[in-house]
This record gives sequence, structure tokens and C-alpha cells, in this order.
Amino acid sequence: MNFYSLNKKAPDVSFKDAVIKGLAPDRGLYFPKSIKPLTKGFFKNIEYFSNEEIAYEVIKQFVADEIPERILKEIIKETINFDFPVVAVEDNIATLELFHGPTMAFKDVGARFMARCLGYFNQINNTAKVTVLVATSGDTGGAVASGFLGVEGVDVVILYPSGKVSEVQEKQLTTLGKNITAIEVNGTFDDCQTMVKNAFLDTDLLGSKNLTSANSINVARWLPQMFYFFFAYKQLKNKHKQIVFSVPSGNFGNICAGLMAQQLGLPVKQFIASTNINDIVPNYMNTGVYQPKPSKQTISNAMDVGDPSNFVRILEIFKNNSSKLKDTLSSYSFTDNETKEVMKFLYEKCNYITDPHGAVGYLGLKKYGIDKETQGIFLETAHPVKFLDVVSPIITKQIELPKQILKVIHKEKRAINISTYEELKAYLLKS
Repeated sequence: MNFYSLNKKAPDVSFKDAVIKGLAPDRGLYFPKSIKPLTKGFFKNIEYFSNEEIAYEVIKQFVADEIPERILKEIIKETINFDFPVVAVEDNIATLELFHGPTMAFKDVGARFMARCLGYFNQINNTAKVTVLVATSGDTGGAVASGFLGVEGVDVVILYPSGKVSEVQEKQLTTLGKNITAIEVNGTFDDCQTMVKNAFLDTDLLGSKNLTSANSINVARWLPQMFYFFFAYKQLKNKHKQIVFSVPSGNFGNICAGLMAQQLGLPVKQFIASTNINDIVPNYMNTGVYQPKPSKQTISNAMDVGDPSNFVRILEIFKNNSSKLKDTLSSYSFTDNETKEVMKFLYEKCNYITDPHGAVGYLGLKKYGIDKETQGIFLETAHPVKFLDVVSPIITKQIELPKQILKVIHKEKRAINISTYEELKAYLLKS
């Protein structure tokens, strides 16, 4: 399987090179040359497959023969060795809980898969040390730090916006040490992401550093997110209802993976991209004009993105045909007040504690409208404990800290403060 740049001004590359490069030389995101639907027999019998077997069938065409079957299956086994339960919340509405991994966020899947792929490629090629450079608006940082911790031949540098991630999120990415470095940026997530993109275009830096990215721009971070849409379908298949997924969306990698799952044949009636007031895509769906804006800070901080990178991949899936896109994708935005109100409602009326992002996903389902013939699923992308400063006052209850959080919450934060790209470049060249 080859991958091409969406800017179409760079050579096609293999899966391995797409993983190692992260971003194409023309600054485009990589996209697979072909997408082959899975067989009808696979979907007919999906409930008889293990999650590991499902994940292998889903990903193997994109990896092709660049990772041997035995190694790829071992990578998958280590990537998804936790649960992905569908939990009923209301009649015809349930949540897909994606927070049962080591950092309690959906990004554990992509980060663990990518770390193991990159580790394998480094091992067989005996390449120079790779520096993974990544920007985070919240959960990516902790997931990448955990996924790459101790991986030989890989250093990880994580940029995050100062004061704009939760305490738990910050501890997860600043306390591990070893091959993980946290850089606290005086700015927004968009500033962090711009610095990362600038680094990949800096010929001086690229001449001395083997850089790659672990954001969802990287195909090895993005594509494994298809797995849990299939895991949800496996659990829901026998309900014989049409499925609508509502995905809390910031950089749009997660919902783009869902749309890729649909391209592979997954039966989905509709996808909903639910956002906070950073409403670039809802506005595009209404006006046909894509207009990036400076991001605004909200209580659902992982979605505080003013120029979502992966939306260009969504447009590519639908060949830039806006009418076909609208047939499959709806998008709505919601305020912090609406988010808080529904968090309170879900706790008091449904006995379910949601984090701010999952609450936005639930709001998307309600706005779309779920009838008795439809099963609505909103993605609960992070454990509520990661947002205690928001959740506890709303439900007026203290949440017990899970063991994954207790491991880091009392550790000392270690981060390097910067304000400009020049400071980042100087650090990378020195290190």
C-alpha cells in the first residue's frame, strides 16, 4: 500500500515511510492510494471474531507486507489489551467508552500502535535516533508519552499550551522523564501545532534531526482509530438498528477514522461531528466556506482547535463533493453552558458521569434526533477524572481516582517553557 500527499506535490511513499516522515515534504497529509472494502462474510460473522482478529482484518491492507503478519498481530495485541464497552445511557442512546487504557483516553490506541510500528522499523533498519515531535490540546500528550516511554531509538518532545490542559493531563505528559520531554508553550494549541508543522519544513533542523510526528496527522496514529467503531458494531449488530455515531471532534482525526471504517463497509447511517464553540466545520457545513479561526478556550479543551488538520482527509474521502459529504456527516457546535447542563442531566437522570467531550457528543445525538429505529452512540473519549475541576462542581461529587491516575498525580511536573518557534528549534538542535 502506498500513500500520497493531499497537496499532491510530493512523491508517493510506503506505509513505513509515511509513519517515519509523518508529514509529506509539501506539507500535505498522507492518504492511502486505495481503500478496499472488507467482505460481506466478515460483517456477517463479526460477533464470532475477537477484537484482535477484527483489528488485524481492518488494518492489514494499509500496512501490507511492511510488517510481517506475526509481528503485526503482536503489535495489535499489545495495542488493544483493554476493554471498549458500549454502555446504555437512555433508550436508543449508548456511549462507547474509550477510556479504559493506560492514560484513560481514546488516543491510547493510536499512540500505542504507532509507537510499536516505529519501534519495529527502527529495529530492522537500525536507523538513527528518531525524534517524535507532537502538539497536544490535552489527551494526545499523555497517550503519546505513555505509548513511547522507553522505546529504544526514539525521543519524544511534546508541546502543550500553558494553562489550557487539565491538571491530570499535564501530569501525564510532564512526569514520566526518560525519553519523554514536555515543552510548555505560552500560547494556544494552534500555536503548538504551527510550531510542529514549521519544524517539519525547516531544512536546517531536518538536516540534523530525524523528525516524525505522533499527532493524528501521522497515518499510524490515525488509522488504528478505525478499530473501535468496528468493536462497537460487533456489540450492537444483533439489535438490528441503524447506527448513528456522534464523535466529539477537535482535530477531526477520530471522526475521519470512523468515516474510513464506513468506506471499508461498516454499516453506519450517519456520523455527527460534535464540537464546542470552535465551530469551523459546522460553519463549513452550513456555508460551504472553510474559514479557520484562532481557537477559543473551553471546558472541552481537547476540541479547542481553530484549524482541524484532518478535515482535509474527510474532504478527500468524499472527493470534495459537499453534497455527498452532507449525506453522511452532520456537524453541530455547543457552548460550555449547554455542556455543563447536559453533564448535570446525565448524572441526575441517567446515573451516568460524562466528561465534557462526551457530553458534547451526547448533545450532538439529541440535536440530530434519534428514533426507535436508530441506535445512537456517542464516544466517551476520556475518563471524567481527567477533568475533575469541571466535573466535580457540576455533579457535586468527588470521583475516586483510578490507579492509572494515582500513578502520576503526585509526581513532580517537569517542563521547558518557550514562547517562539526559534526557542523550540534551539532546544531541538541542542538536544
